[in-house]
Amino acid sequence: MTATRTDIAAATVATTKTAIGPLLRDGVLATVLAGGAAMVVAWAGRAAGISLDVQGAPIPLTGFATATAMCSVVGILLAVVLAKVARHPRRAFVRATVALTVLSLVPDVLITAAPATRALLMVTHLVAAAIIIPAVARRLEP
Repeated sequence: MTATRTDIAAATVATTKTAIGPLLRDGVLATVLAGGAAMVVAWAGRAAGISLDVQGAPIPLTGFATATAMCSVVGILLAVVLAKVARHPRRAFVRATVALTVLSLVPDVLITAAPATRALLMVTHLVAAAIIIPAVARRLEP
């Protein structure tokens, strides 16, 4: 018995579809972990004497988790869309989210805050991205 090229291609396509349930589960778990990690980084910075004041108003610690969750939801939705439409969803997701992470640092550079505060804010972005991007990307097809 021989398989035709069409049969092999159809079988390959059927096995390379990203399962959305595990993607969402891992994305939500990574969001919770990243939000907690961002809060811990902010707390540690504050404990070390770094102000969390931006333009004269303090950022509450819970604000770090909230901002992380909002951006993570956008990233998870992006992953779901790319899983459906991209030829190489993992590669597209990683490229897009790394670019978005870099763009997320721009406001931190431009805000009115102490240099240490700006650096701390950037670290929270990078820590959150380092948790979320790999967790979601591993659920996407290469």
